[in-house]
Amino acid sequence: QVQLVESGGGLVQAGDSLTLSCVVSGRTFSRYHIGWVRQSPGKAREFVAAISGSLGLASYGVTARGRFTISRDNDKNSIYLQMDNLKPEDTAVYHCAVRLGATSDIASDLLRIPDYRGQGTQVTVSS
Repeated sequence: QVQLVESGGGLVQAGDSLTLSCVVSGRTFSRYHIGWVRQSPGKAREFVAAISGSLGLASYGVTARGRFTISRDNDKNSIYLQMDNLKPEDTAVYHCAVRLGATSDIASDLLRIPDYRGQGTQVTVSS
């Protein structure tokens, strides 16, 4: 059983920055493909960013590219999402998600068939 606990959400103004954290239980964290998805009321769940296991390759959704940075610390079993220049449309619940094993499309797998997903942390961006 893998548990994910997100933190770092809050209420900020447009243009502000925020860093989300996700602490993950599990002995083989460094192998996990892991990332962030978000969901706003009335909208479909959206892929934000991911970082692959072993090689640590990062990938980003369209709305995150250029503003968000994902990173991982395998010694702390944690990943982070640095979010800069936040916009009101970034308002959502941000969930940390894990995909175990091999994947050919990390974004799709984390979005649609994650093995585990956390409860999420609310990010609200006011205009």
